[in-house]
Amino acid sequence: MEPSQTEHLLPLSDTGTSGTETRNARTESADAEPESAGAEPAGHDYLTLNRLILLLAFSAAMLTLLNSFYASYQVQKKQLIQHELNSNFAYATKLASTTNNFLKAAQQQLAFAAGEIQGQIHDSALLLHHADRLRLQTDSFNSVVIADHTGQVLATSPNTLEIIGERLKSDGAREALLQKKALISAPYISATGRLLVFISHPLFDAQGNYLGYIGGSLYLKERSILNDLLATHYYKDGSYIYVVDANHRLIYHPDQSRVGEVVEGNQVISRVLEGNDGALRITNSKNIEMLAGFAPIGIAHWGVIAQRPVEATLASLNSLMAEVFYRSLPMAAVTFLTIWLLSRLIARPLKQLAETARTMDQPNTYNRLTQIRSWYFESSELKRAMLKGFSLLQQQIGQLRHAASTDPLTGAYNRRSLDLCLSRFEQEGKFFSVLAVDIDHFKQVNDRFGHEAGDKALVSLCQKMSELSREQDIVARTGGEEFVLVLPNTPKEHALAMAERLRSSVAEMMLEQIGTIRISVGVASFHQNSHTPKQVLKQADQALYQAKRHGRNRCVLYQEAYLAQTCGQTASSSAASQKVPEEA
Repeated sequence: MEPSQTEHLLPLSDTGTSGTETRNARTESADAEPESAGAEPAGHDYLTLNRLILLLAFSAAMLTLLNSFYASYQVQKKQLIQHELNSNFAYATKLASTTNNFLKAAQQQLAFAAGEIQGQIHDSALLLHHADRLRLQTDSFNSVVIADHTGQVLATSPNTLEIIGERLKSDGAREALLQKKALISAPYISATGRLLVFISHPLFDAQGNYLGYIGGSLYLKERSILNDLLATHYYKDGSYIYVVDANHRLIYHPDQSRVGEVVEGNQVISRVLEGNDGALRITNSKNIEMLAGFAPIGIAHWGVIAQRPVEATLASLNSLMAEVFYRSLPMAAVTFLTIWLLSRLIARPLKQLAETARTMDQPNTYNRLTQIRSWYFESSELKRAMLKGFSLLQQQIGQLRHAASTDPLTGAYNRRSLDLCLSRFEQEGKFFSVLAVDIDHFKQVNDRFGHEAGDKALVSLCQKMSELSREQDIVARTGGEEFVLVLPNTPKEHALAMAERLRSSVAEMMLEQIGTIRISVGVASFHQNSHTPKQVLKQADQALYQAKRHGRNRCVLYQEAYLAQTCGQTASSSAASQKVPEEA
């Protein structure tokens, strides 16, 4: 062995400076300790356990109370809103049905009158009689008009309209002449300047010739049976209903000034005019949040919307929650008083333990501890429980670090996990041996067969190491093709035999595409008080280096006396048996 190589194999020695510094620090700490023992630092106001329990219990009780109030409020709010939506939907559906029945009845009255007069259309007295009857009998219409096929008025009721003999050119009259069927017009301004809806029925003779029409009008901005019908459902709690026609125009609204207004951008109106019914929470054109129920009036293509402001709906809930809060105050006071008494009872033994802990250097401390009445298990076992909890916590943290510190390719431990295990062995005083394993000519494997084949070779080697090792042995990957096998409680002679068995087994493996691979192994052992784990790893690496220098495919045991014991084949036989050629 060359001198330079011999120097490289020399074991490392400790300098001893850290131990001296540690002893000096301990001495200074011991000198300073008597000054502070048994007394709290001045100027510090510590939070006592009693106050802490009170604070936590009070906070928990307040949070629980607030959470219960909040949850109750939200549940009640949801129920109120849903109930209001359902109620408004029921209102709208009922009102739509009632209005639809009224319009059908009005059409039936017109149809009956048409049947009575269509054979006597030139009898003016008869026409006037039927016009007055229709208007006065049921109050279904504000006015009634009978016209011929040219639109000339033959009779009206009331006669104050003074339009007999004139030809009507209003929207409703023109639509009746054009359609020649029973219909309900869209709202329009009549010849008298009124906003109205015109309901008409055609007149035919026995041969089916069109003679004209009979129709009745409903005034939208004046008193009418339709307004009376809809106004019945108006309430003083903020809820109201309105009706729109197919053109989004308001036919009825509690605010008469808005009748005839066209409303755009209202989701409820759009849906009800599409023939849908239901309930929605919306913001209306006045930017007020509403709970609306809606239903269509199919016969006229109108829509009825019943709605109520959300604020008005929840007003009763706010007063109810306030009453519940005030009624809960006495019970809350009793609860807080009970918490205060229990906190004092719980904190007393712990406070005594804390006071005793500050006088651990006094001779009567043991007697004082025995006199403390720890009436519950936690206080009497506090110190041991804390130590045990800390130990368990460290163990769990170690397990988590171990789980997070494995090599993703091979599943072996990585370098961090390896260092952790070796440190534990050192603390436990456990001796162990280390095998540093490296694949010979691994670069050529990657160059010739690709990195995927190289990865498979690494996985196969790791699996072989796991197969040959014991349950307590540790397999770790420390580099690209470098592995470490730690053998606890194993002397170096047995470790060397294990290394040779591993080398032989690897040499016999047949890998797809690659063929065979060879490994070199360096062996070193740890002895307490003579080496550190870091030094042992370095020694194993040095032995591995010697195996590489002496031809590869062999096992070398690190010797402090500068000797390298080798096992296995010679370098020349190793090179001849490998499928992958040696590097130059």
